[in-house]
Amino acid sequence: MLLIKVKTEDVRLSIPIPYALLNIAISIFVSSFFQKKLNKWTNEYFKRRKFDFTLPLIDKQTVKPLVQEMKNYKGLTLIDVQAKDGTEVKIRL
Repeated sequence: MLLIKVKTEDVRLSIPIPYALLNIAISIFVSSFFQKKLNKWTNEYFKRRKFDFTLPLIDKQTVKPLVQEMKNYKGLTLIDVQAKDGTEVKIRL
């Protein structure tokens, strides 16, 4: 389970993300339909900024083993950031 914790002066938020939900999100993001739409949206922005860049297509078979391997490292802290205003963000496996 991926655990996202956000702490500010006013709010403390903890979001658990099960690996099953993460797999569903990956399936959506690597779908050809979503990637074509994403490239269309970014190309319009890049044309306005006169910047030539195309997002590479991501293969589902490439990303799935990464999620499977993450399960072997439970408790590993991926991100631990603190801002000057006291805001903290932590992401753990």
